Amino acid sequence: MESPLNLYDTMTRSLQPLVAEDGEQFRFYCCGPTVYGPAHIGNFRAFLVQDILRRTLEIVGLNPYHVRNVTDVDDKTIRTSQAEGKSLKEFTTFWTEKFDQDSQALNVLAPHEEPKATEHIPQQIDLVKRLIEKSLAYVAKDGSVYFKVSAYEPYGKLSRLQDREVSTQSTTSSGAQNDADEYDRESVADFALWKSRKPEDGNNFWESPWGEGRPGWHLECSAMSQQYLGESFDLHAGGIDLCFPHHENEIAQSEGATGKPFAKHWFHNAHLMVEGQKMSKSLGNLYTVEELREKGFTPMEVRYCLISGHYRQPLNFTFASLKSGRSAMKKMEKAVSRLLERISISEDDFLDLAEAPFPTDWGHFSKAWEGLTNDLNVSQGTGGIFSGFAELEKLDLDSASIRKELKALATLLYALGIQLFQGEEEPVLEIPESIKALAEERWQSKQNKDWDKADALRIQLQEDGWQVLDRKDGYDLIPS
Repeated sequence: MESPLNLYDTMTRSLQPLVAEDGEQFRFYCCGPTVYGPAHIGNFRAFLVQDILRRTLEIVGLNPYHVRNVTDVDDKTIRTSQAEGKSLKEFTTFWTEKFDQDSQALNVLAPHEEPKATEHIPQQIDLVKRLIEKSLAYVAKDGSVYFKVSAYEPYGKLSRLQDREVSTQSTTSSGAQNDADEYDRESVADFALWKSRKPEDGNNFWESPWGEGRPGWHLECSAMSQQYLGESFDLHAGGIDLCFPHHENEIAQSEGATGKPFAKHWFHNAHLMVEGQKMSKSLGNLYTVEELREKGFTPMEVRYCLISGHYRQPLNFTFASLKSGRSAMKKMEKAVSRLLERISISEDDFLDLAEAPFPTDWGHFSKAWEGLTNDLNVSQGTGGIFSGFAELEKLDLDSASIRKELKALATLLYALGIQLFQGEEEPVLEIPESIKALAEERWQSKQNKDWDKADALRIQLQEDGWQVLDRKDGYDLIPS
């Protein structure tokens, strides 16, 4: 049977049809958040892409079963919780709840299972035992346990390490064993499976056959995916930054322990840039959902912006693109309203049309559906929606035909996770009169081609905490 959905596979570097190996349920695992602070829009790009995959799998009938972990113990969570004087559980529970709130605001479906690393310590210890028994791991003098990369010949097959030069980094600059959860992306190290207790860990440790300690970051995903999905499953997802070393290490420890293929398909999304720059704390552009709300944008506008563009290409997030997303959704609402008026049904009735059974005939929205089923091409999906609107405007269809078209459209919007007619009021920005005056003076300077003065006023506005977004016919002000 031909698969209704094709997706790029990082392992084979090619488009592959998605099928459920057991013929009943498509089982997939996503690397979830590390809960030591608020998730930013770069994190959420991955979770939104995965959300679209899950929704599309549901529509094509592949019956998805979605597992996404929560990393609530690692170097960062321990270090930050200690600095704030909080227990690890109190600290990570707070940030987990915040992540869940942001996910709900962005209309991200909750996973079917969301296991926490701290609640699966026995499973992780058992996996380490199996690797030691197979001579793929060894116990260091301090009681830490490391995976022996040289003993696992296929290491590097996902990220193609054999095709490029990499350095070996088994020790730190001080000569100590490198037990960091994360290390340089161009280095290969015998990575820590179990980390012996250190004074800076405080009370964050568990008993093990090798002494008191805690699991390494890479171990948890292997142990928990096997717990909920079995030793082999259909797809593993995450951001491209996780391909090496995290996913490479997962493959090594999982397949090394079981002797079976780990994930059949590897799904990675490219990174996010902000206003043409790499996201970083120093640039102050690690925006959160809450911060963008304060700047006057709704979570649905943020979602629309973050899913635009192809998931395998870097996405440049801009405030102009947020405004474009707002405009696009308003155009969608007007187009849908005109269709609803033609057959006298309500907005609520339209939203209910996205329920199963799902369409098999996509009518004038066929191009949009073809885009989604061909490597989750969201750009073709949204473009196909607008071209469908344009075609329908020209036709004199009966009520049954219009209702059929609306069901196809409602299902497409469900796949994208775009909710229309939510009635969420856009936050009103209070712009001081002095800022308005500066912005207007700058605009007039531009019209007079006094570029030096205009640039100086732009810098002054930035120093006062405001960014100017120029249009052909004017400008917008947003807090920077």
